[in-house]
Amino acid sequence: MKTKFILTTFFSLAVCTLCAQDTRWWKGNLHTHSLWSDGDDYPEMIADWYRSNGYHFLGISDHNVLAEGERWIHLEKNAGGRKAFDRYLKHFGKEWVEHRVVDGVPQVRLKTFVEYQKKMTEPGSFLLIQSEEITDQFQGRPVHLNATNLKNHIPPQGGAGLAATLQNNIDAVLAQRKATGQPMFPHINHPNFGWALQPGDMIELKGERFFEVYNGHPAVNNYGDKDHLSTGQMWDVINAYRVGVHELPLMFGLATDDAHNYHQQAVGKSNTGRGWVMVKAKLLTPNNLIAAMEKGDFYSTSGVTLSEIQSDGKSFSFKIKAELGVTYTTWFIGSRKSFKISDDIDKRNSIKPNEAGIGEILSQSQSLEPSYKFKGDELYVRAEILSSKKKANPYVAGEYERAWLQPVKPDNF
Repeated sequence: MKTKFILTTFFSLAVCTLCAQDTRWWKGNLHTHSLWSDGDDYPEMIADWYRSNGYHFLGISDHNVLAEGERWIHLEKNAGGRKAFDRYLKHFGKEWVEHRVVDGVPQVRLKTFVEYQKKMTEPGSFLLIQSEEITDQFQGRPVHLNATNLKNHIPPQGGAGLAATLQNNIDAVLAQRKATGQPMFPHINHPNFGWALQPGDMIELKGERFFEVYNGHPAVNNYGDKDHLSTGQMWDVINAYRVGVHELPLMFGLATDDAHNYHQQAVGKSNTGRGWVMVKAKLLTPNNLIAAMEKGDFYSTSGVTLSEIQSDGKSFSFKIKAELGVTYTTWFIGSRKSFKISDDIDKRNSIKPNEAGIGEILSQSQSLEPSYKFKGDELYVRAEILSSKKKANPYVAGEYERAWLQPVKPDNF
C-alpha cells in the first residue's frame, strides 16, 4: 500500500508538472486595420511586421467589413499610395501582387483573408484570426466593438441608447457563435474615443467579458482628463458594480494597437507595437487562445513582461522579468464589499470613484515578485505595473511601459 501511495503521488506530481509545462505564453494583437478599411498598408505587409517582431497571433479587424470577395482599389489614390504599393511589390513580388490598368486607372487587388491567411500563417508559430471592428454609433457618439474569430460578417446593429447599441452588437456576435459552434468573442473598443462611453454604459452588459484598458491610437484618451475617468478607473467602477451589485462576471482588460499607420513611426500616428496581450495556453489555435482568455489566463502590456502569475483565491502573486537598470512599481488595486453603492447613474460615472471606495490601492510593491494576500472583504483585486523605462514610440509623449493583470476574486466570495 505504501508503494502504491508513493507511485500515485509521484504520478500526480508528474501530471501537474506536465500540465504546467504544457502551456506557454503567446503574444498577440487583436485590433488593427488595413487597406480593406482605413489602414494604410496591405494585410500581408501588416502580418509580416507582426510575425517578424515576435508576435504569435494577429487579428486584422477592419471597420464593418471582412476581407472577402474580389476587390480592386486605386493603386495610388488610397491611404498608402504609391509608396505602400512599391514596398508591397518589392517584398512579395510580381507572382503574388496583382495589379492592372483599367481605362487608364492603375489598380491593385486586395487579397482576401483566406488568401493571406494561407500565405502568412506558420502553424505553431504565427496565427491569423479573422476579425471585424463593428463600427456603430448612437446620436453621433462612436460605439465600436471588435469581434474576434468571426465566421461571417456582422453589420452594425444600432440601438436606442449607448448601452443598448453595445448590447445589440454583443448579442449578434454571441448569436453567431451559438449558430456556428465556432468560438468567438466581442470586446469593447477604446471607450474614451470621442468621450463616447461611461461605466454606466458597460456595467450591466450581458455576455461581454472584455474591454480595452489600453489602446495605442493617439486619439483614444486612455488616461482621461480632469472631466473624464481614465480607462483604468472605468475598469474598477465596472467591476465593482458587476460583481458587487449585479452578480455578473468580471470584465477583463485588453491592450491593443489599433494600428492604422505603417509608414511613419511617430507620436500622433497610430502605429504597431504599442499594446498587446500575453495569453497562457497550450496550443496556438483560436479555440485554445479564446478559452484561455475567457478564463482570464492572460495579461495586457505595453512593454513589461511577466514570467509567472499565480492566484489560489487566498493570494495573488507574479514574477516580473526585469531589464537591467529598470525599476518597477506594482499597485494591487481593488474594491471592497463595503464600497458606497449608488443607484444614481451619474454618481456611478463620477470622476472620483475612489471617494466611493472603488479602485483603492490595497498594496504597493517595488519587488520583482509582488504578492498580495486577500483579507476576505475584497470583491476583486487586480494589479498594475509601472516601469521606469520610457515607451519606445509612445502613443503620447513621455509614456512609460506598463502591464495590467486581470482581476481575481478571493475564494470566499
